[in-house]
Amino acid sequence: MAESGIRNDGTPPRPARARSAADEDLHRVHRELTTGEDTIDSATWSGSVPDSPALAPRVRVGRDKWFNLLWLLPIGFAVLVVAVAVAQGLRNMPSVQSFMQDHPGTLVPDGLAPGLPAWIGWQHFFNLFLMIFIIRSGLQILTDHPRLYWTRHCTPGSDWLRIQQSVPDDPLWTAKQDSVSLPGQVGLPGRRHSIGLARWWHLGTDVLWLLNGLVFYVLLFTTGQWRRIVPTSWDVFPNAVTVGIQYLSLDWPHENGWVAYNSLQLLAYFLTVFVAGPLALITGLGMSPALSTRFRRLSTLLSIQTARSLHFLVLVWFLLFIVVHVTLVFTTGLLRNLDHMYAVRDANDWIGFAVFAASMVVVIVGWVAATPLTFRHPRLVQRVGFALIGPAQRLFEHVDARPGQYTERDISPYMWHNGHYPKSPEYEALREGGFEDYRLAVGGLVANPVELSLADLRGLPPHEQITQHYCIQGWSGVAEWGGVSMQTIMDLVRPDPAAKWVLFYSFGEGADGGVYYDAHPVEQMGNALTMLAYDMNGDRLSFGHGAPLRLRNELQLGFKHVKWIKAIEFVADFSHTASGFGGYNEDHEFFGYRQSI
Repeated sequence: MAESGIRNDGTPPRPARARSAADEDLHRVHRELTTGEDTIDSATWSGSVPDSPALAPRVRVGRDKWFNLLWLLPIGFAVLVVAVAVAQGLRNMPSVQSFMQDHPGTLVPDGLAPGLPAWIGWQHFFNLFLMIFIIRSGLQILTDHPRLYWTRHCTPGSDWLRIQQSVPDDPLWTAKQDSVSLPGQVGLPGRRHSIGLARWWHLGTDVLWLLNGLVFYVLLFTTGQWRRIVPTSWDVFPNAVTVGIQYLSLDWPHENGWVAYNSLQLLAYFLTVFVAGPLALITGLGMSPALSTRFRRLSTLLSIQTARSLHFLVLVWFLLFIVVHVTLVFTTGLLRNLDHMYAVRDANDWIGFAVFAASMVVVIVGWVAATPLTFRHPRLVQRVGFALIGPAQRLFEHVDARPGQYTERDISPYMWHNGHYPKSPEYEALREGGFEDYRLAVGGLVANPVELSLADLRGLPPHEQITQHYCIQGWSGVAEWGGVSMQTIMDLVRPDPAAKWVLFYSFGEGADGGVYYDAHPVEQMGNALTMLAYDMNGDRLSFGHGAPLRLRNELQLGFKHVKWIKAIEFVADFSHTASGFGGYNEDHEFFGYRQSI
Protein backbone atom coordinates (compact mmCIF):
# COMPACT_ATOMS: atom_id res chain seq x y z
CA MET A 1 0.00 0.00 0.00
CA ALA A 2 1.34 3.43 -0.90
CA GLU A 3 2.31 5.73 1.91
CA SER A 4 -0.55 8.03 2.89
CA GLY A 5 -0.18 11.51 1.44
CA ILE A 6 1.62 10.40 -1.76
CA ARG A 7 -0.19 10.41 -5.11
CA ASN A 8 -0.05 7.44 -7.44
CA ASP A 9 2.21 9.39 -9.81
CA GLY A 10 4.74 9.94 -7.02
CA THR A 11 3.97 13.60 -6.36
CA PRO A 12 2.58 14.90 -3.09
CA PRO A 13 -0.99 16.20 -2.92
CA ARG A 14 -1.61 19.89 -3.40
CA PRO A 15 -0.86 21.72 -0.11
CA ALA A 16 -2.96 24.56 1.19
CA ARG A 17 -2.30 27.95 -0.43
CA ALA A 18 -0.85 28.98 2.90
CA ARG A 19 -0.61 27.03 6.11
CA SER A 20 -3.68 28.80 7.51
CA ALA A 21 -5.77 28.71 4.31
CA ALA A 22 -7.69 25.58 5.30
CA ASP A 23 -8.41 27.05 8.71
CA GLU A 24 -9.59 30.29 7.08
CA ASP A 25 -12.15 28.29 5.15
CA LEU A 26 -13.20 26.61 8.38
CA HIS A 27 -13.61 29.96 10.13
CA ARG A 28 -15.87 31.06 7.28
CA VAL A 29 -17.97 27.93 7.79
CA HIS A 30 -18.18 28.67 11.52
CA ARG A 31 -19.60 32.11 10.82
CA GLU A 32 -22.39 30.53 8.78
CA LEU A 33 -23.52 28.21 11.57
CA THR A 34 -26.79 28.99 13.30
CA THR A 35 -27.87 28.07 16.79
CA GLY A 36 -30.86 25.89 17.59
CA GLU A 37 -33.70 26.71 19.93
CA ASP A 38 -34.25 25.02 23.28
CA THR A 39 -38.03 25.20 23.06
CA ILE A 40 -40.46 24.24 20.31
CA ASP A 41 -43.68 25.96 19.35
CA SER A 42 -46.18 23.11 19.45
CA ALA A 43 -47.89 24.54 16.37
CA THR A 44 -44.77 24.74 14.23
CA TRP A 45 -42.30 21.91 14.63
CA SER A 46 -38.88 23.31 13.66
CA GLY A 47 -37.90 20.26 11.65
CA SER A 48 -41.24 19.83 9.95
CA VAL A 49 -42.10 19.33 6.33
CA PRO A 50 -45.57 19.91 4.78
CA ASP A 51 -48.17 17.83 6.55
CA SER A 52 -48.99 14.41 5.12
CA PRO A 53 -51.42 12.43 7.32
CA ALA A 54 -50.94 8.70 7.63
CA LEU A 55 -53.25 6.44 5.67
CA ALA A 56 -54.99 3.42 7.13
CA PRO A 57 -52.48 0.53 7.20
CA ARG A 58 -52.41 -1.44 3.97
CA VAL A 59 -50.95 -4.91 3.39
CA ARG A 60 -49.73 -6.04 0.00
CA VAL A 61 -51.85 -8.76 -1.56
CA GLY A 62 -50.24 -10.29 -4.61
CA ARG A 63 -48.01 -8.10 -6.75
CA ASP A 64 -49.84 -4.81 -7.09
CA LYS A 65 -52.93 -5.01 -4.86
CA TRP A 66 -53.22 -3.55 -1.38
CA PHE A 67 -55.66 -4.57 1.33
CA ASN A 68 -56.92 -1.86 3.71
CA LEU A 69 -56.64 -3.34 7.20
CA LEU A 70 -59.65 -1.36 8.38
CA TRP A 71 -61.71 -3.96 6.53
CA LEU A 72 -60.62 -6.39 9.25
CA LEU A 73 -63.09 -4.70 11.61
CA PRO A 74 -66.29 -5.71 9.78
CA ILE A 75 -64.70 -8.95 8.57
CA GLY A 76 -63.58 -9.77 12.10
CA PHE A 77 -67.05 -9.02 13.49
CA ALA A 78 -68.62 -11.31 10.91
CA VAL A 79 -66.12 -14.07 11.68
CA LEU A 80 -66.79 -13.63 15.40
CA VAL A 81 -70.54 -14.00 14.89
CA VAL A 82 -70.01 -17.21 12.91
CA ALA A 83 -67.51 -18.49 15.52
CA VAL A 84 -70.05 -17.88 18.32
CA ALA A 85 -72.68 -19.83 16.42
CA VAL A 86 -70.27 -22.69 15.73
CA ALA A 87 -69.08 -22.78 19.37
CA GLN A 88 -72.65 -22.88 20.66
CA GLY A 89 -73.39 -25.74 18.27
CA LEU A 90 -70.31 -27.63 19.40
CA ARG A 91 -71.27 -27.36 23.05
CA ASN A 92 -74.47 -29.27 22.33
CA MET A 93 -72.57 -32.21 20.86
CA PRO A 94 -72.14 -35.14 23.32
CA SER A 95 -68.54 -35.80 22.22
CA VAL A 96 -67.57 -32.17 22.81
CA GLN A 97 -69.31 -32.17 26.19
CA SER A 98 -67.36 -35.28 27.13
CA PHE A 99 -64.11 -33.65 25.96
CA MET A 100 -64.82 -30.54 28.04
CA GLN A 101 -65.55 -32.65 31.13
CA ASP A 102 -62.24 -34.45 30.73
CA HIS A 103 -60.43 -31.14 30.20
CA PRO A 104 -62.18 -28.58 32.44
CA GLY A 105 -59.93 -25.68 31.33
CA THR A 106 -57.93 -24.81 34.45
CA LEU A 107 -54.88 -26.65 35.81
CA VAL A 108 -54.02 -25.76 39.40
CA PRO A 109 -50.21 -25.65 39.75
CA ASP A 110 -48.66 -27.92 42.35
CA GLY A 111 -46.86 -26.40 45.31
CA LEU A 112 -48.28 -22.89 44.89
CA ALA A 113 -50.57 -21.41 47.52
CA PRO A 114 -53.55 -19.31 46.43
CA GLY A 115 -53.07 -15.57 46.30
CA LEU A 116 -51.09 -12.90 44.49
CA PRO A 117 -48.13 -11.07 46.06
CA ALA A 118 -48.19 -7.27 46.16
CA TRP A 119 -45.15 -6.93 43.91
CA ILE A 120 -47.12 -8.35 40.98
CA GLY A 121 -49.55 -5.44 41.22
CA TRP A 122 -46.73 -2.90 41.28
CA GLN A 123 -44.93 -4.58 38.37
CA HIS A 124 -48.23 -4.66 36.47
CA PHE A 125 -48.70 -0.91 36.94
CA PHE A 126 -45.12 0.01 35.99
CA ASN A 127 -45.36 -2.19 32.91
CA LEU A 128 -48.58 -0.49 31.81
CA PHE A 129 -47.29 3.02 32.52
CA LEU A 130 -44.03 2.53 30.62
CA MET A 131 -45.66 0.78 27.68
CA ILE A 132 -47.90 3.71 26.82
CA PHE A 133 -44.79 5.78 26.09
CA ILE A 134 -43.06 2.92 24.30
CA ILE A 135 -46.05 2.27 22.04
CA ARG A 136 -46.78 5.93 21.27
CA SER A 137 -43.15 6.77 20.49
CA GLY A 138 -42.81 3.52 18.53
CA LEU A 139 -45.72 4.54 16.30
CA GLN A 140 -44.06 7.93 15.83
CA ILE A 141 -40.84 6.21 14.74
CA LEU A 142 -42.74 3.95 12.34
CA THR A 143 -44.35 6.91 10.59
CA ASP A 144 -40.96 8.43 9.80
CA HIS A 145 -40.52 5.69 7.22
CA PRO A 146 -44.08 4.36 6.95
CA ARG A 147 -43.20 1.18 5.06
CA LEU A 148 -42.11 -2.30 6.14
CA TYR A 149 -40.01 -4.81 4.18
CA TRP A 150 -38.81 -8.40 4.54
CA THR A 151 -35.42 -7.89 2.84
CA ARG A 152 -32.58 -5.53 3.68
CA HIS A 153 -33.41 -3.58 0.51
CA CYS A 154 -36.04 -0.84 0.63
CA THR A 155 -36.86 -0.59 -3.03
CA PRO A 156 -40.16 1.27 -3.64
CA GLY A 157 -42.85 -1.27 -4.40
CA SER A 158 -41.25 -4.06 -2.37
CA ASP A 159 -42.84 -3.06 0.94
CA TRP A 160 -45.34 -5.51 2.44
CA LEU A 161 -47.09 -2.95 4.67
CA ARG A 162 -47.42 0.80 4.32
CA ILE A 163 -49.33 3.72 5.83
CA GLN A 164 -48.44 6.07 2.98
CA GLN A 165 -49.19 6.40 -0.73
CA SER A 166 -46.98 4.84 -3.39
CA VAL A 167 -43.60 6.54 -3.82
CA PRO A 168 -43.96 9.38 -6.38
CA ASP A 169 -42.17 9.18 -9.72
CA ASP A 170 -39.54 11.70 -8.60
CA PRO A 171 -35.86 10.68 -8.81
CA LEU A 172 -34.98 13.06 -5.96
CA TRP A 173 -37.91 12.17 -3.66
CA THR A 174 -36.46 12.00 -0.15
CA ALA A 175 -37.24 9.73 2.77
CA LYS A 176 -38.02 12.80 4.86
CA GLN A 177 -40.68 13.86 2.35
CA ASP A 178 -42.10 10.34 2.58
CA SER A 179 -42.76 10.55 6.31
CA VAL A 180 -46.33 10.96 7.55
CA SER A 181 -48.00 12.51 10.58
CA LEU A 182 -50.14 11.07 13.34
CA PRO A 183 -52.73 12.78 15.54
CA GLY A 184 -51.04 14.70 18.32
CA GLN A 185 -52.13 12.44 21.18
CA VAL A 186 -51.40 9.20 19.34
CA GLY A 187 -47.76 9.59 18.36
CA LEU A 188 -45.18 10.82 20.83
CA PRO A 189 -44.28 13.65 20.61
CA GLY A 190 -46.91 13.90 17.89
CA ARG A 191 -45.40 15.98 15.09
CA ARG A 192 -44.24 14.82 11.69
CA HIS A 193 -40.54 13.94 11.55
CA SER A 194 -39.97 14.41 15.28
CA ILE A 195 -38.09 11.12 15.36
CA GLY A 196 -35.19 12.52 17.38
CA LEU A 197 -37.37 13.13 20.42
CA ALA A 198 -39.45 10.02 19.74
CA ARG A 199 -36.29 7.89 19.91
CA TRP A 200 -35.27 9.37 23.27
CA TRP A 201 -38.71 8.48 24.61
CA HIS A 202 -38.66 5.04 23.03
CA LEU A 203 -35.12 3.94 23.85
CA GLY A 204 -35.00 5.62 27.26
CA THR A 205 -38.31 4.12 28.34
CA ASP A 206 -37.20 0.78 26.91
CA VAL A 207 -34.34 0.76 29.42
CA LEU A 208 -36.74 1.30 32.31
CA TRP A 209 -39.14 -1.31 30.88
CA LEU A 210 -36.34 -3.86 30.58
CA LEU A 211 -35.21 -3.15 34.15
CA ASN A 212 -38.78 -3.59 35.33
CA GLY A 213 -38.96 -6.85 33.37
CA LEU A 214 -35.68 -8.07 34.84
CA VAL A 215 -36.96 -7.44 38.37
CA PHE A 216 -40.18 -9.23 37.40
CA TYR A 217 -38.25 -12.27 36.13
CA VAL A 218 -36.13 -12.44 39.30
CA LEU A 219 -39.14 -12.21 41.60
CA LEU A 220 -41.15 -14.58 39.44
CA PHE A 221 -38.62 -17.39 39.76
CA THR A 222 -37.43 -16.76 43.31
CA THR A 223 -40.98 -16.79 44.70
CA GLY A 224 -42.31 -19.69 42.64
CA GLN A 225 -44.95 -17.52 40.97
CA TRP A 226 -43.64 -18.69 37.58
CA ARG A 227 -45.90 -21.74 37.97
CA ARG A 228 -48.86 -19.47 37.33
CA ILE A 229 -47.81 -18.58 33.76
CA VAL A 230 -45.45 -21.36 32.63
CA PRO A 231 -47.07 -24.53 31.22
CA THR A 232 -45.77 -27.66 32.96
CA SER A 233 -47.92 -30.20 31.13
CA TRP A 234 -49.10 -30.81 27.58
CA ASP A 235 -52.60 -30.95 29.03
CA VAL A 236 -52.62 -27.17 28.83
CA PHE A 237 -53.48 -27.34 25.12
CA PRO A 238 -56.70 -29.43 25.26
CA ASN A 239 -57.71 -27.42 28.30
CA ALA A 240 -57.15 -24.23 26.33
CA VAL A 241 -59.48 -25.60 23.63
CA THR A 242 -62.18 -26.03 26.26
CA VAL A 243 -61.73 -22.45 27.46
CA GLY A 244 -61.84 -21.18 23.89
CA ILE A 245 -65.15 -22.94 23.26
CA GLN A 246 -66.52 -21.53 26.52
CA TYR A 247 -65.56 -17.97 25.61
CA LEU A 248 -66.85 -18.19 22.05
CA SER A 249 -70.12 -19.82 23.06
CA LEU A 250 -70.69 -16.90 25.47
CA ASP A 251 -71.07 -19.36 28.37
CA TRP A 252 -67.84 -18.18 29.91
CA PRO A 253 -65.66 -20.25 32.24
CA HIS A 254 -65.70 -19.66 35.96
CA GLU A 255 -62.73 -17.39 36.67
CA ASN A 256 -60.65 -17.91 39.79
CA GLY A 257 -57.40 -16.10 39.09
CA TRP A 258 -56.69 -15.96 42.83
CA VAL A 259 -55.96 -19.70 42.65
CA ALA A 260 -54.93 -20.28 39.03
CA TYR A 261 -55.40 -18.86 35.56
CA ASN A 262 -57.29 -20.89 32.99
CA SER A 263 -55.20 -22.58 30.31
CA LEU A 264 -55.91 -20.01 27.61
CA GLN A 265 -54.86 -17.20 29.95
CA LEU A 266 -51.77 -19.18 30.94
CA LEU A 267 -50.68 -19.60 27.30
CA ALA A 268 -51.36 -15.92 26.53
CA TYR A 269 -49.34 -14.75 29.55
CA PHE A 270 -46.52 -17.17 28.75
CA LEU A 271 -46.25 -15.98 25.15
CA THR A 272 -46.36 -12.34 26.22
CA VAL A 273 -43.81 -12.61 29.03
CA PHE A 274 -41.38 -15.18 27.65
CA VAL A 275 -41.71 -14.84 23.87
CA ALA A 276 -42.99 -11.38 22.90
CA GLY A 277 -40.96 -9.53 25.54
CA PRO A 278 -37.56 -11.06 24.65
CA LEU A 279 -38.40 -10.86 20.95
CA ALA A 280 -39.01 -7.12 21.32
CA LEU A 281 -35.49 -6.77 22.74
CA ILE A 282 -33.84 -9.00 20.12
CA THR A 283 -35.53 -7.34 17.15
CA GLY A 284 -34.79 -3.92 18.60
CA LEU A 285 -31.09 -4.72 18.82
CA GLY A 286 -31.34 -6.18 15.32
CA MET A 287 -31.87 -2.63 14.06
CA SER A 288 -28.53 -1.42 15.48
CA PRO A 289 -25.98 -0.57 12.75
CA ALA A 290 -23.00 -1.37 14.99
CA LEU A 291 -24.32 -4.79 16.02
CA SER A 292 -25.55 -5.68 12.54
CA THR A 293 -22.16 -4.78 11.07
CA ARG A 294 -20.34 -6.85 13.66
CA PHE A 295 -22.49 -9.97 13.82
CA ARG A 296 -22.65 -10.74 10.12
CA ARG A 297 -24.17 -14.24 10.41
CA LEU A 298 -27.00 -12.99 12.58
CA SER A 299 -27.66 -9.95 10.39
CA THR A 300 -27.77 -12.19 7.30
CA LEU A 301 -30.74 -14.02 8.81
CA LEU A 302 -32.15 -11.08 10.74
CA SER A 303 -31.58 -8.09 8.49
CA ILE A 304 -32.52 -4.67 9.79
CA GLN A 305 -35.73 -4.71 7.75
CA THR A 306 -36.72 -8.19 8.91
CA ALA A 307 -36.01 -7.06 12.47
CA ARG A 308 -38.10 -3.92 11.92
CA SER A 309 -41.02 -5.94 10.52
CA LEU A 310 -40.87 -8.45 13.38
CA HIS A 311 -40.60 -5.58 15.87
CA PHE A 312 -43.83 -4.18 14.40
CA LEU A 313 -45.56 -7.58 14.65
CA VAL A 314 -44.52 -7.79 18.31
CA LEU A 315 -46.20 -4.40 18.77
CA VAL A 316 -49.35 -5.78 17.11
CA TRP A 317 -49.30 -8.72 19.54
CA PHE A 318 -48.99 -6.40 22.53
CA LEU A 319 -51.86 -4.22 21.28
CA LEU A 320 -54.12 -7.24 20.68
CA PHE A 321 -53.20 -8.68 24.06
CA ILE A 322 -54.00 -5.40 25.80
CA VAL A 323 -57.40 -5.08 24.08
CA VAL A 324 -58.44 -8.68 24.81
CA HIS A 325 -56.99 -8.63 28.33
CA VAL A 326 -58.75 -5.42 29.34
CA THR A 327 -62.02 -6.58 27.75
CA LEU A 328 -62.01 -9.84 29.71
CA VAL A 329 -61.01 -8.14 32.96
CA PHE A 330 -64.03 -5.85 32.63
CA THR A 331 -66.49 -8.53 31.53
CA THR A 332 -65.60 -11.54 33.71
CA GLY A 333 -66.01 -10.00 37.13
CA LEU A 334 -64.55 -6.49 37.17
CA LEU A 335 -64.55 -5.80 40.92
CA ARG A 336 -63.12 -9.18 41.88
CA ASN A 337 -60.44 -9.02 39.17
CA LEU A 338 -59.38 -5.54 40.27
CA ASP A 339 -59.35 -6.61 43.92
CA HIS A 340 -56.95 -9.43 42.97
CA MET A 341 -54.51 -7.26 41.03
CA TYR A 342 -54.75 -3.84 42.68
CA ALA A 343 -55.78 -4.59 46.29
CA VAL A 344 -54.10 -8.02 46.63
CA ARG A 345 -57.20 -9.54 48.25
CA ASP A 346 -59.76 -12.16 47.27
CA ALA A 347 -62.84 -10.01 47.57
CA ASN A 348 -65.60 -8.48 45.48
CA ASP A 349 -65.80 -4.89 46.68
CA TRP A 350 -64.76 -1.42 45.48
CA ILE A 351 -61.33 -1.19 47.09
CA GLY A 352 -59.45 -2.63 44.12
CA PHE A 353 -61.48 -0.44 41.78
CA ALA A 354 -60.52 2.67 43.78
CA VAL A 355 -56.82 1.81 43.56
CA PHE A 356 -57.24 1.04 39.85
CA ALA A 357 -58.98 4.39 39.26
CA ALA A 358 -56.17 6.24 41.03
CA SER A 359 -53.57 4.45 38.90
CA MET A 360 -55.52 5.34 35.74
CA VAL A 361 -55.40 9.01 36.73
CA VAL A 362 -51.60 8.73 36.80
CA VAL A 363 -51.60 6.98 33.43
CA ILE A 364 -53.91 9.55 31.82
CA VAL A 365 -51.94 12.49 33.22
CA GLY A 366 -48.75 10.92 31.88
CA TRP A 367 -50.34 10.33 28.48
CA VAL A 368 -51.72 13.86 28.14
CA ALA A 369 -48.67 15.63 29.56
CA ALA A 370 -46.02 13.80 27.51
CA THR A 371 -46.44 15.80 24.29
CA PRO A 372 -46.54 19.35 25.73
CA LEU A 373 -43.71 18.46 28.12
CA THR A 374 -41.63 17.28 25.16
CA PHE A 375 -42.14 20.44 23.14
CA ARG A 376 -41.61 22.79 26.06
CA HIS A 377 -38.51 21.00 27.34
CA PRO A 378 -36.96 19.08 24.42
CA ARG A 379 -33.45 19.39 25.83
CA LEU A 380 -34.61 17.78 29.05
CA VAL A 381 -36.07 14.86 27.09
CA GLN A 382 -32.84 14.64 25.10
CA ARG A 383 -30.63 14.66 28.21
CA VAL A 384 -32.74 12.21 30.21
CA GLY A 385 -32.99 9.89 27.21
CA PHE A 386 -29.24 9.98 26.69
CA ALA A 387 -28.63 9.37 30.41
CA LEU A 388 -30.73 6.20 30.14
CA ILE A 389 -29.60 4.76 26.80
CA GLY A 390 -26.26 6.55 26.34
CA PRO A 391 -24.08 3.96 28.13
CA ALA A 392 -25.38 1.18 25.87
CA GLN A 393 -24.88 3.31 22.76
CA ARG A 394 -21.31 4.08 23.75
CA LEU A 395 -20.72 0.37 24.34
CA PHE A 396 -22.10 -0.61 20.93
CA GLU A 397 -20.07 2.08 19.18
CA HIS A 398 -16.93 0.16 20.03
CA VAL A 399 -18.15 -3.22 18.85
CA ASP A 400 -15.64 -4.31 16.21
CA ALA A 401 -16.82 -3.63 12.66
CA ARG A 402 -15.06 -5.60 9.95
CA PRO A 403 -15.07 -5.27 6.16
CA GLY A 404 -16.12 -7.96 3.73
CA GLN A 405 -19.63 -8.61 5.02
CA TYR A 406 -21.35 -7.88 1.70
CA THR A 407 -20.61 -8.68 -1.94
CA GLU A 408 -21.74 -7.18 -5.24
CA ARG A 409 -24.72 -9.55 -5.21
CA ASP A 410 -25.99 -7.77 -2.09
CA ILE A 411 -26.03 -4.27 -3.61
CA SER A 412 -29.50 -2.75 -3.36
CA PRO A 413 -31.31 -1.85 -6.59
CA TYR A 414 -32.45 1.40 -4.97
CA MET A 415 -30.99 3.70 -2.34
CA TRP A 416 -33.26 6.36 -0.88
CA HIS A 417 -32.24 10.00 -1.10
CA ASN A 418 -32.40 12.19 1.96
CA GLY A 419 -31.43 15.56 3.34
CA HIS A 420 -31.83 19.12 2.08
CA TYR A 421 -30.13 19.48 -1.27
CA PRO A 422 -27.54 22.28 -1.47
CA LYS A 423 -28.73 25.31 -3.43
CA SER A 424 -26.06 27.91 -2.67
CA PRO A 425 -24.45 29.79 -5.60
CA GLU A 426 -21.07 28.44 -4.46
CA TYR A 427 -22.19 24.83 -4.74
CA GLU A 428 -24.11 25.38 -7.97
CA ALA A 429 -21.01 26.93 -9.57
CA LEU A 430 -18.87 23.96 -8.48
CA ARG A 431 -21.45 21.51 -9.78
CA GLU A 432 -21.76 23.23 -13.14
CA GLY A 433 -17.99 23.08 -13.47
CA GLY A 434 -17.88 19.36 -12.77
CA PHE A 435 -16.27 20.11 -9.38
CA GLU A 436 -12.98 20.97 -11.06
CA ASP A 437 -12.56 23.89 -8.65
CA TYR A 438 -13.68 21.95 -5.58
CA ARG A 439 -11.28 22.08 -2.65
CA LEU A 440 -11.72 20.14 0.57
CA ALA A 441 -10.33 22.09 3.51
CA VAL A 442 -8.97 19.86 6.29
CA GLY A 443 -7.70 21.72 9.32
CA GLY A 444 -8.16 22.47 12.98
CA LEU A 445 -5.91 20.72 15.50
CA VAL A 446 -3.64 19.17 12.90
CA ALA A 447 0.05 19.52 12.09
CA ASN A 448 -0.50 19.80 8.32
CA PRO A 449 -3.73 21.56 7.30
CA VAL A 450 -4.44 20.98 3.62
CA GLU A 451 -6.78 21.77 0.77
CA LEU A 452 -7.45 18.82 -1.51
CA SER A 453 -9.05 18.83 -4.94
CA LEU A 454 -10.97 15.82 -6.23
CA ALA A 455 -7.89 14.97 -8.29
CA ASP A 456 -5.80 15.07 -5.13
CA LEU A 457 -8.27 12.82 -3.32
CA ARG A 458 -8.33 10.36 -6.21
CA GLY A 459 -4.54 10.39 -6.15
CA LEU A 460 -4.46 9.13 -2.59
CA PRO A 461 -4.45 5.35 -1.94
CA PRO A 462 -7.95 4.19 -2.98
CA HIS A 463 -10.36 2.51 -0.60
CA GLU A 464 -13.45 0.47 -1.53
CA GLN A 465 -16.10 -1.22 0.57
CA ILE A 466 -19.58 -2.68 0.20
CA THR A 467 -21.59 -1.78 3.28
CA GLN A 468 -25.14 -1.30 4.45
CA HIS A 469 -26.59 2.13 5.09
CA TYR A 470 -28.90 2.48 8.12
CA CYS A 471 -31.08 5.57 8.23
CA ILE A 472 -32.44 6.77 11.56
CA GLN A 473 -35.86 6.83 9.87
CA GLY A 474 -35.74 3.05 9.44
CA TRP A 475 -34.84 2.39 5.79
CA SER A 476 -31.62 0.71 4.71
CA GLY A 477 -29.69 -0.29 1.61
CA VAL A 478 -26.40 -1.84 0.52
CA ALA A 479 -24.03 0.04 -1.79
CA GLU A 480 -20.44 -0.11 -2.99
CA TRP A 481 -18.42 2.94 -2.03
CA GLY A 482 -15.14 4.08 -3.51
CA GLY A 483 -12.93 6.81 -2.13
CA VAL A 484 -10.23 7.33 0.45
CA SER A 485 -10.12 6.07 4.02
CA MET A 486 -10.17 8.58 6.83
CA GLN A 487 -7.07 6.89 8.20
CA THR A 488 -5.25 8.04 5.06
CA ILE A 489 -6.51 11.59 5.61
CA MET A 490 -5.35 11.49 9.23
CA ASP A 491 -1.94 10.19 8.20
CA LEU A 492 -1.70 13.16 5.85
CA VAL A 493 -2.78 15.95 8.24
CA ARG A 494 -1.42 14.37 11.48
CA PRO A 495 -4.02 15.32 14.13
CA ASP A 496 -2.82 16.73 17.44
CA PRO A 497 -3.32 14.39 20.45
CA ALA A 498 -5.73 16.99 21.83
CA ALA A 499 -8.09 16.42 18.87
CA LYS A 500 -10.88 14.17 20.18
CA TRP A 501 -13.58 14.95 17.63
CA VAL A 502 -13.86 15.49 13.89
CA LEU A 503 -16.41 17.93 12.48
CA PHE A 504 -17.71 17.46 8.94
CA TYR A 505 -19.34 20.47 7.29
CA SER A 506 -21.72 20.30 4.33
CA PHE A 507 -22.59 22.57 1.43
CA GLY A 508 -26.19 21.64 2.20
CA GLU A 509 -28.32 23.50 4.69
CA GLY A 510 -30.33 21.99 7.49
CA ALA A 511 -34.11 22.06 7.72
CA ASP A 512 -34.07 25.42 9.52
CA GLY A 513 -31.27 27.01 7.51
CA GLY A 514 -27.61 27.26 8.39
CA VAL A 515 -24.71 24.92 7.73
CA TYR A 516 -25.33 21.21 8.16
CA TYR A 517 -22.52 19.60 10.16
CA ASP A 518 -21.86 16.60 12.36
CA ALA A 519 -19.25 15.49 14.93
CA HIS A 520 -17.61 12.05 15.10
CA PRO A 521 -15.21 10.58 17.69
CA VAL A 522 -11.68 10.71 16.33
CA GLU A 523 -11.08 7.06 17.28
CA GLN A 524 -13.80 6.00 14.83
CA MET A 525 -11.93 7.71 11.99
CA GLY A 526 -9.32 4.96 12.08
CA ASN A 527 -11.92 2.23 11.65
CA ALA A 528 -11.51 0.06 8.56
CA LEU A 529 -14.98 1.10 7.37
CA THR A 530 -14.72 4.88 7.82
CA MET A 531 -14.03 6.71 4.58
CA LEU A 532 -14.70 9.68 2.31
CA ALA A 533 -16.60 8.40 -0.73
CA TYR A 534 -16.46 10.00 -4.18
CA ASP A 535 -17.79 6.93 -6.04
CA MET A 536 -20.94 4.87 -5.56
CA ASN A 537 -21.67 1.53 -7.22
CA GLY A 538 -18.86 1.99 -9.75
CA ASP A 539 -19.90 5.51 -10.85
CA ARG A 540 -19.11 8.95 -9.60
CA LEU A 541 -21.17 9.98 -6.62
CA SER A 542 -24.46 11.49 -7.78
CA PHE A 543 -25.87 14.83 -6.72
CA GLY A 544 -28.67 13.18 -4.74
CA HIS A 545 -26.26 11.01 -2.78
CA GLY A 546 -23.78 13.72 -1.82
CA ALA A 547 -21.52 14.73 -4.73
CA PRO A 548 -18.70 15.46 -4.77
CA LEU A 549 -17.84 13.83 -1.42
CA ARG A 550 -19.63 12.17 1.48
CA LEU A 551 -18.69 10.47 4.72
CA ARG A 552 -19.17 6.79 5.49
CA ASN A 553 -18.92 5.79 9.16
CA GLU A 554 -20.53 2.37 9.42
CA LEU A 555 -20.78 2.44 13.22
CA GLN A 556 -23.29 5.28 13.02
CA LEU A 557 -26.74 5.88 11.62
CA GLY A 558 -27.10 7.51 8.23
CA PHE A 559 -27.85 11.10 9.25
CA LYS A 560 -24.28 11.31 10.56
CA HIS A 561 -22.87 10.37 7.13
CA VAL A 562 -22.52 13.98 6.01
CA LYS A 563 -23.11 14.53 2.29
CA TRP A 564 -21.82 17.31 0.00
CA ILE A 565 -18.79 17.72 2.28
CA LYS A 566 -17.28 21.19 2.25
CA ALA A 567 -14.68 21.02 5.03
CA ILE A 568 -13.32 18.85 7.84
CA GLU A 569 -12.09 20.14 11.19
CA PHE A 570 -10.32 18.33 14.03
CA VAL A 571 -11.31 19.77 17.43
CA ALA A 572 -10.86 19.06 21.12
CA ASP A 573 -14.63 19.26 21.71
CA PHE A 574 -17.74 20.53 19.98
CA SER A 575 -19.36 22.40 22.85
CA HIS A 576 -18.72 25.79 21.21
CA THR A 577 -19.87 24.79 17.73
CA ALA A 578 -23.40 26.04 16.96
CA SER A 579 -25.63 24.92 19.86
CA GLY A 580 -22.94 22.57 21.14
CA PHE A 581 -24.75 19.24 20.84
CA GLY A 582 -22.52 17.69 18.20
CA GLY A 583 -24.40 18.15 14.94
CA TYR A 584 -27.13 20.00 13.10
CA ASN A 585 -29.78 17.37 13.80
CA GLU A 586 -28.58 17.17 17.37
CA ASP A 587 -28.95 20.96 17.68
CA HIS A 588 -32.26 21.38 15.85
CA GLU A 589 -34.07 18.04 15.88
CA PHE A 590 -32.65 16.73 19.16
CA PHE A 591 -30.88 13.67 17.80
CA GLY A 592 -27.98 12.21 19.77
CA TYR A 593 -24.36 12.42 18.61
CA ARG A 594 -23.97 8.79 19.66
CA GLN A 595 -26.52 6.84 17.65
CA SER A 596 -25.17 3.31 17.26
CA ILE A 597 -28.60 1.83 18.09
